[in-house]
Amino acid sequence: MTEMTIHKKPEAVEQFILYWGDMGGQWGVNRSVAQIHALLFLSTSPMNAEQISDALGIARSNVSNSLKELAGWKLIRRVPIAGDRREHFEAEVDVWEMAMRIAQGRKEREIDPAAAALQECVAKAEVDQSMNPEVLKRLRDMQAFLNTTTRWYDQMLGVPKVQLMPLIGMGDKVLKLLKFTGGRAK
Repeated sequence: MTEMTIHKKPEAVEQFILYWGDMGGQWGVNRSVAQIHALLFLSTSPMNAEQISDALGIARSNVSNSLKELAGWKLIRRVPIAGDRREHFEAEVDVWEMAMRIAQGRKEREIDPAAAALQECVAKAEVDQSMNPEVLKRLRDMQAFLNTTTRWYDQMLGVPKVQLMPLIGMGDKVLKLLKFTGGRAK
């Protein structure tokens, strides 16, 4: 795929860009940001902001802001093009790397602050004599869950990508093993 324009995108590419934009909206990501990410992900050559704007029919200022956001997530990078002073961009195309960057960004922006707030709530609840014991238990249960999933996430970061796929693929086998041994698997 060379330079893509709005009139020359194959139907599957157009559909993916629209779908990714819609999914982005459901995940709390601006639709334009998600569509630009999809376009750059599928593009086989770096694109500048004007090309992106033309290809998607998005205002140039919106493209610039969206590119900054995508760069902040480390999902795209600037690519120098000889003889062209404009900034060109390309997306990370390794799906696992992209997923890990998104997961890391969401953890830093959402999970870590939630864990800190929950830690503070539990600490206050533990010294509050008027605290209902059931409420304190629920807060501690939530904290334990968050701590466990965070520990699991941190462990998974240490697993090399070549080993991660087979590990994830073991899901069915693990469920069968749990059923065989009488463990809970729903």
